[in-house]
Amino acid sequence: MGIPCDDIVLIQFPRDPSEPTIVTVNCPDKPGLGCDLCRTLLEFGLSITRADFLTDGRWCYIVFWLVPSVSNSSRIDWESLKNRLLSMCPSCLLPFLLFNYQQGGDGNGGSTHSCSVYLLELCCLDRKGLLHDVTRILSDLEFSIQRVKVMTTPDGRVMDLFYITDGMELLHTKKRRDDTKEHLIAVLGNYCISCELQLAGSEYDSLKALPSLPPAVAEELFTYELSSKDASSKELKSDLMTLKKATITVDNLLSPAHTLLQIQCADHKGLFYDILRTSKDFDFQIAYGRFSSSVKGYRNLDLFIRQANGKKIVDPKHQNALCSRLKEEMLHPFRVIIVNRGPDTELLVANPVESSGKGRPRVFYDVTLALKMLRICIFSAEIGRQSTSDRQWEVYRFLLDDSHEFPLTSNRARDQLVDRVRRILMGW
Repeated sequence: MGIPCDDIVLIQFPRDPSEPTIVTVNCPDKPGLGCDLCRTLLEFGLSITRADFLTDGRWCYIVFWLVPSVSNSSRIDWESLKNRLLSMCPSCLLPFLLFNYQQGGDGNGGSTHSCSVYLLELCCLDRKGLLHDVTRILSDLEFSIQRVKVMTTPDGRVMDLFYITDGMELLHTKKRRDDTKEHLIAVLGNYCISCELQLAGSEYDSLKALPSLPPAVAEELFTYELSSKDASSKELKSDLMTLKKATITVDNLLSPAHTLLQIQCADHKGLFYDILRTSKDFDFQIAYGRFSSSVKGYRNLDLFIRQANGKKIVDPKHQNALCSRLKEEMLHPFRVIIVNRGPDTELLVANPVESSGKGRPRVFYDVTLALKMLRICIFSAEIGRQSTSDRQWEVYRFLLDDSHEFPLTSNRARDQLVDRVRRILMGW
């Protein structure tokens, strides 16, 4: 019958607010569970300061030490987080879905639309920071932005189209939709002209792929490897020197049944998620992992792993492929460049998509926060997917307004913009 749900996810709050909150997950295992849990923690604006991971392939035990991310100023809804984590644990999957079925269908007893995409249409008067403020509201309400299209009209109005999914899985109810619209209108005040929320139509599929990037831009965004020589600012050069100190050691002698990966690298927001996402994409299992606390900005990780067939990773080609991908995730978890789009300036941000098709949480939140901090106006914005030979990417495109405060024709201003966006994304 399993164990009570109250014992599957435990949250221990610290006595001292400066100490981390400890979240323990104790449940049957499933492929990619660790990655899914880390993605949810990232989505709630939390950083993992330390973690222990143990599984025998049938049952897993994970402990996270958590603090709010540097860029997150919102209150953490711990009860909602617990429910989200519970919904991912195999032992609670059936009752969770049954509960939603019984509660769904707008009160008419029909099936739920928990995985459906909804279209939020906002028409507002433009102002600096508006896009981030809307994004923050949606994040606080536990919505995930799947696609977005933002357009500014000549008369100073903005039409925002957000394609969203609901972490609480309640948007199929009229109450959740009405409460969302009322909250947005109340927070945005006189800037809000109209607000509509409805189930997305077939047009959503056409927005999954952005217009193709020019070949030269795609080459720079997806395959360009920055070196300290190429870095255009002192801050970026310093960051790259720190990131390039990452080391990965493969040991097949210490354990008779597992390959040991020892990783030392610079810390960044979502590091544990990036490593578990890579393990999920490469289909190897982590039997035991320890994610140590940051010491002077560096992390140590010990991972005892094996292939899906239960064997150690002894093939040098397989080892090299795994280590290369891990190093790439440590050095370039995000790609950030500025290009000219005709007479305009465009900011491009890209990050790899999981093999399951899920994108990284809060990227749009962090980029719009950086632009708000620099007081840069966004003329238009889009999110879409682009594929390269070996992987799929989520691409964020921002067409920026030039201003006297931040002249984007200046190389120094462009460097400052790239640095600020990268550092917010990395949690530095």
